[in-house]
Amino acid sequence: MSTLITPSSRRQFLTLLGLSAVAVSCGSGGGGAAKDQTKTLRYQGWAGSVILPELAEDLGYLEGVKLKWVGNTISGPQDIQSAATGQVDFGGAFNGAVVKLAARKAPITAVISYYGVDKAAYNGFYVLKDSPIRSARDLIGEKVGMNTLGAHSEAMLDIYLQRHGLSQADIKKAEPLVVPPVNTEQSLRQKQIQVGVLGDILRDKALQTGGIRPLFTDYQLLGDFSAGTYVLNDRFLKENPDTARTFVTGIARAIEWARATPRDEVIARQVEIVKKRGRNEGTAPLKYWKSFGVAETAGRITDKEFQLWIDWLAERGDIEKDQVKASDLYTNEFNAYSRKGKPSAARPTSKSGS
Repeated sequence: MSTLITPSSRRQFLTLLGLSAVAVSCGSGGGGAAKDQTKTLRYQGWAGSVILPELAEDLGYLEGVKLKWVGNTISGPQDIQSAATGQVDFGGAFNGAVVKLAARKAPITAVISYYGVDKAAYNGFYVLKDSPIRSARDLIGEKVGMNTLGAHSEAMLDIYLQRHGLSQADIKKAEPLVVPPVNTEQSLRQKQIQVGVLGDILRDKALQTGGIRPLFTDYQLLGDFSAGTYVLNDRFLKENPDTARTFVTGIARAIEWARATPRDEVIARQVEIVKKRGRNEGTAPLKYWKSFGVAETAGRITDKEFQLWIDWLAERGDIEKDQVKASDLYTNEFNAYSRKGKPSAARPTSKSGS
């Protein structure tokens, strides 16, 4: 199938991830006058989905800040690379990918969590109902389809295999492959892959069709946790602090709106957004939406959301031990919500802003 991509190795991808991030020099001073700050943020979307900044804009939470869609992505690492190089103004990815890029001195800072895992929003590793795969060891030599390498799904696969006693040599024998999410179910049913990673809308749709079963889920592995953050380029933050604050706080408000609003209303709003933006997308899958899965109030970031992946990458040899410090990777300075989810005038001065 033409949409099934077979990269030569995970290691090559992770190396490319680091090397492709070019340093962007930071501007001096504490930001320009408010009238000189940009009010339009370029971004990449996800086909058939509504991302939190789009929801925030539609709810009016971005105030005078506008979003400019420049295309879609299926890869978090690619999205944050684009933010690092200035091709877009913000990008979102699995926190392990943020760690990896920051370790290569990319000028980015995580500003808010935007997705996570809970009992309603999770990714499962699915096999056909009659598959002989029943345990971690059965994955040796088998193909596992996921949306991108070096990100959330590959981390979950590694953790699952490690927790079930497989050696690093055996772990490397499981073969993760890039398969676009919309094609994962079909690839699994056609036996082009033996395991497919399915989440949220695509997971529930496939389960409704039947004939598949979960081997494990990330919720079973780690419970509730925020898994990915939006990053902004450091120069953008220096030059546009007020815009950044409006943007981040708007997303925080959207997170809490979605948490407090009946599910049917959240779905209806997303359907309306997709119809209005006119990208020739179907809205039927949106009925399966359940949660954004963000664990912390208003998407505030904590050290623990990065430390797990720092340890994972160090164990794999992708970064040096102590090469990066969790608190250096993020800031809550631009999130005007307190830990209790109420607007706050406080503006922390440390990078983590915790």
